[in-house]
Amino acid sequence: MTDDLTRTIARSVWHGWGDPAERHTLPSHAWAFLEREIGASPLASRDLPVALADVVLPEPALTASARAALEAVVGAPQVRDDHATRVEHAGGKSFPDLVRIRRGDGSHAPDVVVFPGSPEEVQRVVEVCSEHEIALVPFGGGTSVVGGVSALRGRFAAAVTLDLRRLTAVPAIDPVSRVATLQAGLRGPEVEAALRPHGLTLGHYPQSHQEATIGGYVATRSAGQASTGYGRVDEMVLGARLATPAGELRLDAHAPASAAGPRLLDLVVGSEGALGVITEATVRVTAYPNATARGAWAFPTMAAAVEALRELAQRHGDDTLPDVCRVSDPRETQVSLTLAGAIGGRLLSYLRRRGQTDPVLGIFLWEGDSRVRVEQRRLGFASVMRRHGAVRLPAAVAGAWQRGRFSGPYLRDELLDHRVLAETLETATTWERLVPTYERVRDALLAQFAAQGTPAVVQCHISHVYAVGASLYFTCVARALADPVEQWLRVKAAASDAIVSTGATITHHHAVGTDHLPWLTAEVGELGVEVLRSVKVTLDPVGVLNPGKLVPPA
Repeated sequence: MTDDLTRTIARSVWHGWGDPAERHTLPSHAWAFLEREIGASPLASRDLPVALADVVLPEPALTASARAALEAVVGAPQVRDDHATRVEHAGGKSFPDLVRIRRGDGSHAPDVVVFPGSPEEVQRVVEVCSEHEIALVPFGGGTSVVGGVSALRGRFAAAVTLDLRRLTAVPAIDPVSRVATLQAGLRGPEVEAALRPHGLTLGHYPQSHQEATIGGYVATRSAGQASTGYGRVDEMVLGARLATPAGELRLDAHAPASAAGPRLLDLVVGSEGALGVITEATVRVTAYPNATARGAWAFPTMAAAVEALRELAQRHGDDTLPDVCRVSDPRETQVSLTLAGAIGGRLLSYLRRRGQTDPVLGIFLWEGDSRVRVEQRRLGFASVMRRHGAVRLPAAVAGAWQRGRFSGPYLRDELLDHRVLAETLETATTWERLVPTYERVRDALLAQFAAQGTPAVVQCHISHVYAVGASLYFTCVARALADPVEQWLRVKAAASDAIVSTGATITHHHAVGTDHLPWLTAEVGELGVEVLRSVKVTLDPVGVLNPGKLVPPA
């Protein structure tokens, strides 16, 4: 084990998010808001996680022969079963994952963690696990919020987590074609650091950007905060290498487009480690922007905001639509401006004087090669906003959001210390169904929280815009019950039922994992599930790859 790898594990937050130096506390006015809305107040004695050494792990069940075979591939120092490493890999970053590990439940931890150093080593590890019938769970940044990296064993006696953090090479960058080949373990900031000297960017900034990896982006069909401008990951990927028990599936980017049959690359994008382990991805990249403009507008209603975005998204050949579009519903607007303190209060007062009693806040960013073109786009956007009754706010409002765009998960850790539940879910649907879907899911969330005796703050924003529709991203905050995992699972089930009943997608960018598996058949149909199972049998005949995720059981 290299010194760098040991240090990386040592400084990771095993019971929370990201870099512990980035964590911050809630101000007093934020707690006053939560006490007023949901009856939650800061605890005099924090509900802190158990000590790392007190996390209870299952007894290792890996056979000596299987371990020897793994060590023969990657070397003995790269096969680890020490307590800290197993705890770090005992799940992702969903609310249930964090609650379990904070309370000392490491039941989802693997028996060992393997750290391969090349795509070839990954391929051989996959083959060893299939030969020895060991469950194999790929692990990138560990940021899954849908149970995607829990080391579930299924019918197998042991589980291995395959940590790809050593796969950080950049095999090729073609600045002429604007194409880059990246190994799967590169984290978001590392991807940008590799591309920047060439004047390029991937332009992919999910909230997990600082922790998530390129392999995780591809495996989950990720959408970044700027996907309206740069596109989702599935639009960026041109080729990939997938290690499977049946052999390596290598789909090279030979041309900008092809009519050579169905796009097999879509078997890799969104595969969640259940069909194979992504070791490399070839992606379309973009010129690094030389100019940025910001804007903030308030709409009189959610419906007005939706109509304004729809008009812009459906304009043929028009690039006025911002690269980042984030429109908060009245509740999220109220919460955001209230938590902003005195400045937010002044903005709310100003909007009331302009006739907006329940404003809907929009945050917008434009990026491009020239200041002139970026300003032209922004000015064209302003004329559409005014026609839909929007009121312009200082651009500094958008700047404040941009500075804190990656900080949300750290706030959740702080709330957990005070027994406050905070979690998110998302969906997407067509413009015609967008407002009805938003209302039905919001109402289902509120009703289920209320039924459990915990009134909640339920807020929502649109964060990804398309010609045919948009996404809806919900955030829920409530007092945690004695069993907060069961509390949230009931709420999530009610919301998922509501999503499916409207015909919306069960997940827009968080992937399927274990959380959405019960509703996948409703989205793709019984025959679609059979097709998915058939692909898995072909690539993973023993069924060792990420059991319990993506593919519904027969």
